[in-house]
Amino acid sequence: MTKHFAGVRALTDVSFSVAPGSIHALVGENGAGKSTLIKVFTGVHQPDTGEIRYCGEPVSFARPSDAQDVGISTVYQEVSLVPLLSVARNVFLGREPRNRFGLIDVRAMNRDAQRITTDLGIDVDVTQDVGRLGLGVQQMIALARAMTINARAVIMDEPTSSLEMREVETLFAVARRLRDDGVGIVFVSHRLDELWQLCDAVTILRDGQVVHRGRMADLDRRTLVSHMLGREIDDAVRQHAAPARDGAEAEAPVLSVRGLRADRRLHGIDLDVRPGRIVGLAGLLGSGRSETVKAIYGDLPAEAESITVKGAELRRGSISAALDAGVALLSEDRKAEGIIPDLSVRDNIVLAVLSRVSRWGVISDAKVDELVDTFIRRLRIKVSSPHQLVSQLSGGNQQKVLIARWLCTEPKVFLLDEPTRGIDVGAKQEVASLIDELAAKGLAVLMISSETEELVESSDEVVVLHEGSVNDRLAGSDLTHSRLLAALVAPGSSPVDAEVAS
Repeated sequence: MTKHFAGVRALTDVSFSVAPGSIHALVGENGAGKSTLIKVFTGVHQPDTGEIRYCGEPVSFARPSDAQDVGISTVYQEVSLVPLLSVARNVFLGREPRNRFGLIDVRAMNRDAQRITTDLGIDVDVTQDVGRLGLGVQQMIALARAMTINARAVIMDEPTSSLEMREVETLFAVARRLRDDGVGIVFVSHRLDELWQLCDAVTILRDGQVVHRGRMADLDRRTLVSHMLGREIDDAVRQHAAPARDGAEAEAPVLSVRGLRADRRLHGIDLDVRPGRIVGLAGLLGSGRSETVKAIYGDLPAEAESITVKGAELRRGSISAALDAGVALLSEDRKAEGIIPDLSVRDNIVLAVLSRVSRWGVISDAKVDELVDTFIRRLRIKVSSPHQLVSQLSGGNQQKVLIARWLCTEPKVFLLDEPTRGIDVGAKQEVASLIDELAAKGLAVLMISSETEELVESSDEVVVLHEGSVNDRLAGSDLTHSRLLAALVAPGSSPVDAEVAS
C-alpha cells in the first residue's frame, strides 16, 4: 500500500497480513500510519497503489459498509455511536431485526442486545440512551456492535484506551474466544504490556513504512520501542523535578477543595494541590474521577464548602470564572469535548486566548503565528503546516494541540483527564516530561489516569476515589504500584479513617 494526503506521504509500500485464528499487533508512534492503513483496508480511504486480498481473493472496498458486508468489523479508538439512540439501537444500527410487516422488532432487538452485552460482561440497560453512559461503557458497546456481524476479521484500534482493568480482562477474553473460533484480529494499542499478553505476531510501522515484522514473543520491550522511535531509549525511571522542591509541603495550596458534592456522584471530596506538585486521581469506572475535575471546573453542577484558587474563592458552576482564576481542564474525550475538527491546528491552539491576541476586536496574525509556532515547536506537534485541519492529525498530535491550547492561557491549575490516553510511548514520554516541566515551574497539576504505573511514576500523591468518596491517599514510600492496586480493587482494605486513626 502507498497513500498520500495533500503532499504528505502517509504510507509507503506497506505490506501487512493477518492469519485466521491469530491476533496480530500493529504498532507505531502516532503519525506512523497505523490508522491510515486500517482505513485503507476497510474502505474509508482508497490506496494510491497496492492491492488488498481478503480470504485469498483481490477485493476493493468503495466504502466501509462494503468491508463490513464481507465480514470485516472495526472497533475504532474514537467511539462512533449515536448518543440519542438506545444501546440496543446502536448495537444493531443498520441491521435491526424486522417483523413480518417490515417494522423494527423492538422486543427482539432489545432481547438480543441484552444477551450480547451480558456475554461481554457489560452491566447496562439496553433501552437507555448511549449518550448517558461513560466513555468506557460506550467503547464496550462499540465492541458489542462489531460482534453482531459474524466477522472473519476484526480490527481493534485502541479498544482498551477508555477501559478499566476489569473491562480490559473481559475484552481480552472475548478476543481470545474469537481467535479460537478462527477469526483474524488486528490489535492496535499503545499500552505495550497488552501486546505480550494478547498478541501472536507484530508489525511495526515508522513514518509510514514497515520497519519490523515477526513473532511477538521474539521481541523485548526495549527493542520494540527502539524500532518504533528509530533510536535507542533510556530505560531509567523518569523522576520529575517537583519532589525535590524544598519546603513544597509547607506552601499554601494553589487549589484547595473541601466538601465537594454532586447529586449521587460525589460525596464530600477534599483535596489540596500545592505549587509544583502533581496529584494523581485514581479510581475504577464510576468512582467519580472525571466528575471531580468537571465540578471544580464548573462543568458539572455541584456544591462545596469551599473551592479556592490561590486563596480566592472560586465561583461554582461557571467555566468562565474558572478560566479567569487560572484553571484549565484537558477533557478525557478529545473528540467530543476538545478539538474543533473543521478548524486548523492554528485556530484550535489559539481558541481560548483570542482576547489576548486581539486589539479593538481585531486579531493580530503576527501574535497568533508567534504563539502557535512556539507551541508547535515546544510540543513537537507533527503538522504539514499550522493551517492543516486538526482532524487530519493523529490522535497523539491532536492531544498535543489541546495541551497547547490550555498552556496558552498560562494556567495556575491544570486539570488533566487521561492526558496520555491513546498516545504512543514516545509521545507519552514527551507529555510526561512536559507535565514535569510545568510542575517544576510552580504549576499545580491534578491528573487522572487509568494507568497505575503512570500515576506511581508521575505523582507526588495519589488520591484514590471509590463511588464518589476518597478511599485512600498514597504518598512517599506508600505510593507503590502494589499499594495503589490494593486500594483500587479492595476499597475497604485501607480506608482514610483507619490511616488517620493509626
